[in-house]
Parts: sequence; structure tokens; C-alpha cells
Amino acid sequence: MKKLLSLTILLGVSVLICSSRAQTPAAAPSQTQKAVEAYLRNLYAFGPDVKVLVGPFTDTGIEGLQATNIDVTIGENKQTVKFYVSKDGKYLVQGELSDMSKDPLAENRAKIDLKDAPSMGEVNAPVTVVEYSDFECPVCRNLHDGLRAMLPNYKGQVRVYFKDFPIEQIHPWARTAALGGRCTYQQNPTSFWKFYDLVYDNQDIISAGNAWEKMTDYASQAGLNVATFKACLASPDAGVAVDASRANGQAVDVGSTPTIFVNGRRIVGADAHTLEQYIQYELAKTKSGKTGDKK
Repeated sequence: MKKLLSLTILLGVSVLICSSRAQTPAAAPSQTQKAVEAYLRNLYAFGPDVKVLVGPFTDTGIEGLQATNIDVTIGENKQTVKFYVSKDGKYLVQGELSDMSKDPLAENRAKIDLKDAPSMGEVNAPVTVVEYSDFECPVCRNLHDGLRAMLPNYKGQVRVYFKDFPIEQIHPWARTAALGGRCTYQQNPTSFWKFYDLVYDNQDIISAGNAWEKMTDYASQAGLNVATFKACLASPDAGVAVDASRANGQAVDVGSTPTIFVNGRRIVGADAHTLEQYIQYELAKTKSGKTGDKK
């Protein structure tokens, strides 16, 4: 428990996300990387059972400052957080670096591609919620449940878009479900949300061994032509669409699921309280006339 608490304190965010960072071979760490790891291990009393991986340093465009992603793994709990390190290796800063001369929400909105993304709600709704999710991620199921309870309170005010972000290295049937969702949407866009509900509601009984069968069953329950659905699953088109959605998520720095954008404002994890806070804030702006461009 102490170590899990330390992990939460270190990262400053909930551990309730599904991380997408892949385990790939890394070059030998530099002296600065070793120094950062040693500092964090000492600060949070991380023993040898805790894995701390300091990623390569990247330029921030600010003189003397570089960035890195640090992975901390305790048992099955893993988190990734961005840190900033001075180039002389003397200072370590955790958090977000903001350029106040730019509108970060506008930048996010410009990067999010909503073309051919499943959506529900009024086209002209003042609030746009974009959900990057993985059908196998248990925290995404929590978000699904929260949205289902919340959205009826905002009829005509919120439009929701779904973006595939399967994390295949930890979720073996996530891509199969993403393909099923894409094939459902391509055959009948309005049936997607029935399929979406069925997958999340039955997440516990789906496995890598039965995923194809289950997706076909849910497509049938959603009213699709099963033969057409199976042909879609066997074609490359659905995979291309899923890959494009995931690439778009990476373009807006999605690293874990669920990641949500409310008119461009980011939320990581299934935080229903913050999601509702952001929706209400945007609606209040609309009522006061302080609306901005949104995508």
C-alpha cells in the first residue's frame, strides 16, 4: 500500500488508466538518466521490485530545458509521467509546461480528427466530448458507465465522438473489438452505439479466444447483416481506419485510456466529476456569450 501511495504521489494522477507505452529495447541510459532514477528511488524509497525507466531526453525549444517520460511500475500498476530536466542535470521538474502565448485548447481541437468518427448527440451542440478508448480497458468501461448515466441530463447540449485507441500490448482482444466497432459503424452508423454498449456491458466474458465470435454476436444484436460484417472483419479497410484513429490519438499525446477532450480540454481517466465540471463550465460560457471556436 505504501508503494502504491508513493506511485500516486509521484505521478500526481490517478492510477486508474490503461497505459499504452510499449516495452521496447532501450539504449544504455546516460549519466543524467541514471541520476534521475537514483534521485526518484531515494525520494520515494523505491526498492528493487519497483521498476523506474527514465526515457530519452527530447528538446523542449526552451534553452537549457529538456523533457523525458518516466515509467514507474509496481506489480501490475504502471504509470507514465512527463518530467523536465535541466541540461546540466541539476533540476528536475514534474508537471505540464505551458506556453501562455498559445491557446492549448485550440491546438488540441485543431489536431483532433473527427472525420468518420462515430458520434451521437446534436450536431450543433455547444459541447463536444471526444473519447479515445480501448474496448478491453476496464477503466474505459467505467467511463462508458458514467457517460451513460450522465448524458441524459444534457440532451441537445453535448455531442460525443468515439475514437479507437486499442492498446494491443496489454489487451489481446482490444483490436478485434475495435475492428468490430469500425465494421459496425461502416455498415450502419447508428448501430455503433448499440455495439459499443454490448461490448462494455459484456467485457468480463470476452476473451482473446472468443472475441471474433462475440463481436459477430453483438453485431447481430445491433441489427447488422452478419455476412457483410464478417466480410468487413476479413478486409483490411477496418484495420486502416483503426490505425488512423490510434495515430490521431498519438498526435494529441494520448498515452493511456481513456483520454477525453471536452471542447479541447483534456481529461485522463474515468473521472466523472471532472468531466461534468468541464461540461458545465463550457455550457456556462455559452450562456454568457463567451464561446470560442470548437471542433
